[in-house]
Amino acid sequence: MTDTPTTLRPTHRGGRQPEKIDPQDRAQLAESPVSLRRVAGLFRPHTRTVAVVTTIIVAISVVSMAQPFLLRAVIDDALPHQDVRLLLWAVGGMLAVTVVSQLLGVVQTWLTTSVGQRVMHGLRTDVFRHLQRQSVAFFTRTRSGEVQSRLTHDISGMQSVITSTATSIASNLTTAVATAIAMVALSPRLSLLSLLVIPPAVLMTRKVALLRRDITAQRQRRLADLHSQVEEGLTVSGATLVKTLGAGEATADRFAETSTDLIDLELRSQLAGRWRMATMQIIFAAIPALIYLAAGLPATSGGMTIGTLIAFTTLQAGIFRPLMGLLDVGAQWVTSMALFSRIFGYLDLPVEVAPPADPVAVQHDRLRGEVRFEGVTFSHDPSAAESTYAVSDVTLHVPAGTTLALVGETGSGKSSLAGLLARLHDPQSGRVTIDGVDLRDLDPADLARIVGVVSQDTYLVHASIRDNLLLAAPGASDDELWQALAAAQVAALVASLPDGLGTVVGARGHRFSGGEKQRLAIARTLLRNPRVLVLDEATSALDNETERELQTAIDRLMAGRTTLTIAHRLSTIRDAEQIAVLDHGRVAELGDHDDLMDRGGRYARLVRAREGSAREALAA
Repeated sequence: MTDTPTTLRPTHRGGRQPEKIDPQDRAQLAESPVSLRRVAGLFRPHTRTVAVVTTIIVAISVVSMAQPFLLRAVIDDALPHQDVRLLLWAVGGMLAVTVVSQLLGVVQTWLTTSVGQRVMHGLRTDVFRHLQRQSVAFFTRTRSGEVQSRLTHDISGMQSVITSTATSIASNLTTAVATAIAMVALSPRLSLLSLLVIPPAVLMTRKVALLRRDITAQRQRRLADLHSQVEEGLTVSGATLVKTLGAGEATADRFAETSTDLIDLELRSQLAGRWRMATMQIIFAAIPALIYLAAGLPATSGGMTIGTLIAFTTLQAGIFRPLMGLLDVGAQWVTSMALFSRIFGYLDLPVEVAPPADPVAVQHDRLRGEVRFEGVTFSHDPSAAESTYAVSDVTLHVPAGTTLALVGETGSGKSSLAGLLARLHDPQSGRVTIDGVDLRDLDPADLARIVGVVSQDTYLVHASIRDNLLLAAPGASDDELWQALAAAQVAALVASLPDGLGTVVGARGHRFSGGEKQRLAIARTLLRNPRVLVLDEATSALDNETERELQTAIDRLMAGRTTLTIAHRLSTIRDAEQIAVLDHGRVAELGDHDDLMDRGGRYARLVRAREGSAREALAA
């Protein structure tokens, strides 16, 4: 879900738009309930700070209640009797109350923001680390926008939960209670009148505000539709599609219909807003009027002084805000718990490719690099039929320092088998070993040092060339970087750039061509000096001449290393010690180039077909 939490929006005279429970939030909680103990656990390291914040909130509410009593002293005693000393003390007290309240408010904001940011930091980093441990399959089936939304929108929304919602509930509750006590202390009779009048007034105001909120939400949705129609119909791609389909008239009619709906919604929104303001004004005028009336009648005044009346009406006017805030607790609570539910949902995801609890110790200087696939079966969807498995009961032995080339039609399982060697996935049955050690028993950091991968989908981060290379070898010197670039046949290109190694590659390396990005990726892998290489179409983005140059460098670097290579171009696999022909995830043929050609089977037909295609391309 990408929806951000609803918030209280300020309106005139300090009022607020009440919150309404989002159906999506309610559905989220119904699907994934949240334990209060787990939420409280996030704040356990900050227990003392939370206790201090709670104390400050109570102190602010209590201290603020001194204001109306000081005001009564000024009006009833200091001014009529010209008591300068009392006047100075009362005015000074009023100023002191304001200063203390504001200073305590600053401290409260600092503490709550500090706690909120630390809790968010912990959640953000925990979710990021946990998602990094997920298999590639998770990122294949999950929209990247959803992951980003959880890490940004949902956790940012929790900032308001921690620093606003919780403190708002505490502040509103203490303020309402303190105000009610002060009102009773000033005038029990008028407090009884307020008790009868204020609740219906608050509920009426809330009802009108909720009506306007619903209309506003509808208007926002229709505005979003309008913007989408503008983008779909008045951009280059959209306009081309409309013209080629002859849908111009229908598109214009749909736009006109949306625009007409907006007229009605805007009218209703403005009228609802005006009704809300009218209701608020009536209430704000009626309640003090009733209080003044009660204070002026002998039967109900009880000998009330002017100062008491003014102090009471000041308190009565201030009790609306905390009461409205408390009415919103339900919506705030559901919104808050829905945010926690979404975050905990990611934290609770099982790790499909889990690191071993007790990894095998690796002596990298003694590694030989012997690779075995032993009865390996793998499916991206374990519940799918066996006939759709990506890899099915594959057994292969790649002696140390030799090359195994995988060939086959698209979808035959070549990349899936290579991904198992890099442990991007785990097989459902069987095992993959290096020097007899199951990959599932190796620490992921050790495996990354042992197996180097260059895939056909080259990815460069938005940073400098140096930073991209140092991802593979953080401690490498510039000389080592240049040696790797030279081996990958890209040193001359980098040297010709104005900033050399400091050149920023751009998002996903858009500054470079596909072949240049491929060579940079190869250089990055070579820096790790892996014992086992996985080349998944590593030269697919290169022209023939550049491919030959790069293949020469790769051949030199492959010497002494175990290599698993996938390629459509025959020039890259002819010299492999073994060639495995895959068909629907199974090994259909296995041997070297000459042996397989002599058999005249699937490999031989594949070679002849590709040679024919190459001749046709040259003739064209």
